[in-house]
Amino acid sequence: MARAAPSADPRNPRLLRAALLLLLLVAAGRRAAGAPLANELRCQCLQTLQGIHLKNIQSVEVKRPGPHCDRTEVIATLRNGQKACLNPASPMAKKIIEKMLDRESTN
Repeated sequence: MARAAPSADPRNPRLLRAALLLLLLVAAGRRAAGAPLANELRCQCLQTLQGIHLKNIQSVEVKRPGPHCDRTEVIATLRNGQKACLNPASPMAKKIIEKMLDRESTN
């Protein structure tokens, strides 16, 4: 004797569980496809460099302290596409930031 397919009746607990599981999987998949969690809830710069040669830097982004991170972060995008975190207190990083701001103001 063949077993009947589960009906679309909302009182069917097996169908309801399957629908909820599918909904959770879809929501989890969308979350995984989004921005990394580490970038949202904590500092991006776990390690910093004291400096990098200016000719290797394409752009510099300065992130101010906020709810995600309690310190200023200086993130340099290098010409090869990699990102490097600079120590904002180092004299070299201060000089790089100054030169990048001068370069942007002349363009």
